[in-house]
Amino acid sequence: MIEHEKDLQQTWEEIERQLNDNSAPIQGLNVSYGFNLSGNEAGNYVLTFADNQASVTAKETDIADCTLTMKVEDFYKLLAGKLNTTTAFMMGKLKVKGSLGLALKLENILTQYRF
Repeated sequence: MIEHEKDLQQTWEEIERQLNDNSAPIQGLNVSYGFNLSGNEAGNYVLTFADNQASVTAKETDIADCTLTMKVEDFYKLLAGKLNTTTAFMMGKLKVKGSLGLALKLENILTQYRF
């Protein structure tokens, strides 16, 4: 489980490990998600699904198919299943560049894991 004591880099490594250890939910996906995270440990990351594998890189998100902009603490809530993307979007806690449908698909994928 992801705890807030871990730093964001460790969190991304755990996400990548779990997605690749149990890749059934990401089979056949060929999409990239950008994350523009603000607050403590702010940074830009790209989560890419390709060839039934997931990879995370710290880089600019302009190449992503769907980019999510949020605070780091809201990102942790999303991973814990305590933040609904639709509600967060409506409340202004989440900004989506690209397809909102892709953002919802990502939430559906992440809820199948225990971060």
